[in-house]
Amino acid sequence: MKHISRLIIAILALWAVPAQAQELNCVVEINTDQISGTNKSIFQTLQEAINDYMNTTTFTPAQFAVNEKIDCRLFFTISEYGDDGIIRGDLQVQSTRPVYNSSYTTTLINFKDTKIDFSYTEGEPLIYSVNNMESQITAILNFYAYLILAVDFDSFQQNGGDPFWERLKMIVQMAQSSGEVGWKAFEDTKNRSAVVSAFTEGRGGEAIRTLLYNYHRQGLDQMVLSPDKGRATITSSLSAISTVYDLQPMSVLLSMFCDAKMDELVNIYSKAPAEERTKVYNMLQPIYPAEGTRLEKIKKGAEK
Repeated sequence: MKHISRLIIAILALWAVPAQAQELNCVVEINTDQISGTNKSIFQTLQEAINDYMNTTTFTPAQFAVNEKIDCRLFFTISEYGDDGIIRGDLQVQSTRPVYNSSYTTTLINFKDTKIDFSYTEGEPLIYSVNNMESQITAILNFYAYLILAVDFDSFQQNGGDPFWERLKMIVQMAQSSGEVGWKAFEDTKNRSAVVSAFTEGRGGEAIRTLLYNYHRQGLDQMVLSPDKGRATITSSLSAISTVYDLQPMSVLLSMFCDAKMDELVNIYSKAPAEERTKVYNMLQPIYPAEGTRLEKIKKGAEK
């Protein structure tokens, strides 16, 4: 039922109807091991505030049942907390989705944002706004909430994430005008602006979003009923990675796919025919030369 509900929710998300229910089941952690000599109670307060924000804010205008909430995780590693009250560090963002008719969950996002930089006063409320950038930290949280939603919905329906990608463009545009770090176009190839541009502009974005649907809905979701058919669809979908690489060899889409899917691909092809394993290896090896160990596992398959 979750798959059918996602299609309905994706349609409703395009309508201007009142918000109905919260969408995320988000685990929030903040690691402060790298800093010392300061009162760390602020980070406990911050963790509680972020947890409350991500798990009580309604980001879409549609109804989510409890079992339809998207499982995700935000893991902050704080590297600096200066006298100016600025908190700096990085953020690992992960999200998963269930695979149809199985107990298996698949990783959709496993992304590290190295440009986390914001001010926070202990006890400060985090306020959600659709049309305004209330603060740098809420802009970051909104960005990742909608990225999680966009990728999840794209995995259930072709272009199902459209309304959330549009919201992400708005968030980036508002944040760019603030001059804060992590949002500037061309600041680097893996910041938040680059992520949205990569997914929403040109043939590369179209290819990766089609891959999200074909790989998950037409591939993984079919493997319980027909492993060979589902895996064949996944194999075919991987041509999108070559398309992205040919267009932009340094695209953030390539590293995002690798970080989310390479271990899974090892498992998917563990019992595949040698010809299919070799095809996947030959497709991915020029794109991910540093992934020799895992790619060799794909090529060799499971131990006999």
